[in-house]
Amino acid sequence: MGPLFLQWSAAGLLLSIQRMTPDTHMRPWASPVIIDESDQWLLIDKPALMAAHPSKPTDRATLWHHLCDLLAYERINGGQVSLINRLDRETSGLTLVAKTRAAARSLCRQMEAHHIQKSYQALVHGWPELTGWTVDAPIARKGAYEPSPIWLKQAIHPDGSSAQTRFELLQRFESKAHPKKRFSLVAAIPITGRMHQIRVHLAHSGHPIVGDKIYGEDEQCYLEFIETGWTQSLENRLLLPRHALHAYSLALSESGLQWKSPLADDIRRFIVHSLMSASE
Repeated sequence: MGPLFLQWSAAGLLLSIQRMTPDTHMRPWASPVIIDESDQWLLIDKPALMAAHPSKPTDRATLWHHLCDLLAYERINGGQVSLINRLDRETSGLTLVAKTRAAARSLCRQMEAHHIQKSYQALVHGWPELTGWTVDAPIARKGAYEPSPIWLKQAIHPDGSSAQTRFELLQRFESKAHPKKRFSLVAAIPITGRMHQIRVHLAHSGHPIVGDKIYGEDEQCYLEFIETGWTQSLENRLLLPRHALHAYSLALSESGLQWKSPLADDIRRFIVHSLMSASE
């Protein structure tokens, strides 16, 4: 029997459940989907587990390589590929891409002026007590101030860069599949744009993202994953093979354009399989 699709109201309330046709598990090599396009930009729905840029010369299955192939004609005629909002490898959802140098300058200016609004949805551990809250806590690389086995790990620190995120509770769940565990779906609206900001601020709030190897309950999961890859032991602890964060909406206020991307299939499936009851 196939997985289910959940339809939500604007307030995040469950409206209906619809049966989806069976599909295979999430693949890192899934292709990005074009959401919208103009002669200046391209809006992409990036799959989880696809890196934005290559981290080593042998990397080929990245979003950047995919876009270079997709926009080969534009590049031959003087265009370029510029990712305006770069998502982490494990984060899925909307990515804005400039096709020209002029478009990249314009979109970066709009980003700096806060004229590009973004929101995310995250599946987190626990039930937040508040329906809405803001985290205003500076972020710095943890290793710059104290020993850390993970070089890229960020942390709350008074000497860090200013960082603010607004959170809104969408839904609470109890789990059939994972007895005695509670989960929530939350919206995250970053006011600033620091590295791993949403993940750090949710962990700081006491509600780390499901599947987060670095900011979850045990950072050793990340170190173990680097050594062994994905194992049954990691699945038992992390529940999902990637952090359940999705870039849900993006808006260009200067042009009045706005887009939304439904939750990625793996997060939807987890919610459906876990759903037992919702509070309120």
